Amino acid sequence: MRITTKGQVTIPQEFREKLGLLPHTEVEWELDGDSVRLRRARKSKRDRGTQIVEHLRGTATDKRWTTDEIMKMTREW
Repeated sequence: MRITTKGQVTIPQEFREKLGLLPHTEVEWELDGDSVRLRRARKSKRDRGTQIVEHLRGTATDKRWTTDEIMKMTREW
């Protein structure tokens, strides 16, 4: 693995899944001797559910649904 010219690295998918690291998850860096430790931020103000909702916010804006249309659609399920 290499550091990009922007100083970025890719966290392997296996690690992201195991730790529940979603896009926009806050993380902390810690120096440990000559190593660096990355972990989920301890005092994240956003829980996983909030992060998912924030990620999805605005993704269904192609069609403007009225409240009545949404209620009808959810009741049909």
